[in-house]
Amino acid sequence: MQSIGIKGIGYYAPENVFTNFDFEKIIDTSDEWIRTRTGITERRFATKEQATSDLACEASLKAIESAKIKKEDIDLIILATVTPDYLAQGAACIVQHKLGLSNIPCFDLNAACTGFIYGLEVGYSMVKSGLYKNVLVIGAETLSRIIDMQNRNTCVLFGDGAAAAVVGEVEEGYGFLGFSIGAEGEDDMILKIPAGGSKKPNDDETIKNRENFVVMKGQDVFKFAVNILPKVTLDALEKAKLDVSELSMVFPHQANSRIIESAAKRMKFPIEKFYMNLSRYGNTSSASVGLALGEAVEKGLVKKGDNIALTGFGGGLTYGSAIIKWAF
Repeated sequence: MQSIGIKGIGYYAPENVFTNFDFEKIIDTSDEWIRTRTGITERRFATKEQATSDLACEASLKAIESAKIKKEDIDLIILATVTPDYLAQGAACIVQHKLGLSNIPCFDLNAACTGFIYGLEVGYSMVKSGLYKNVLVIGAETLSRIIDMQNRNTCVLFGDGAAAAVVGEVEEGYGFLGFSIGAEGEDDMILKIPAGGSKKPNDDETIKNRENFVVMKGQDVFKFAVNILPKVTLDALEKAKLDVSELSMVFPHQANSRIIESAAKRMKFPIEKFYMNLSRYGNTSSASVGLALGEAVEKGLVKKGDNIALTGFGGGLTYGSAIIKWAF
């Protein structure tokens, strides 16, 4: 049996830090209000010169170095994002160009905040098919470009960042043990950008009404998340034939500390083993889970042989979890 897993991991966050106190200067909010409701203290915003592909390339180069392979060994690029550089050109193709690669397939994947996990399962399947050896899976976002800085309920939640993983064959007995992904499709404005797509193209009226920015029904998202996060993680564990007690660490989507705390209680798993860095990065959507994993690996918190869970949920509504026996 071929063992397929993550061979290398990398992440990147822009240098520009935007704190809760910075928000106090432009909208009616406070550091305490944001922290107590979300757990977020600061987030990173890309510079005007940085696009999603730029952040993705930074993370990708680190992942390739971590995997101890050459750039030319990559034979497929999957980029999960809701903020591509352009609507009509895949950001994955731009990443391919910037990495100096050619003649390999590239495509974008949109599963919102679950994008990185969706991408990992697709990458796993591509390698398992025998058609590809080293798949570069990226989650990257410049959410600062789609948030309404006049809406205090949403603008304080999001940040920019990127994470990348090289998926390929690993030592026997390690790698991906189980996946569970799904969606509860809806069209009720729970989490989306109302205008700018084929259903409602942008015009003077949509711009005036600020419909070109992300909107969210916070309570609906919260109710969905607190139920689906533990449910999908336990389902993936069952497919991996593991008990929750056998996990070393869980890497949840970094959306809200209260959601993660609720999931820990429902799973009867110590909150201390849920890795959280949302206080410093906020919600980075497709980059969130991978950024948390990359940071933990860099700190030496994940060791070879550890069983870990990656779990996400997001607009769509989408959800997913991957169970991994860490390979390096």
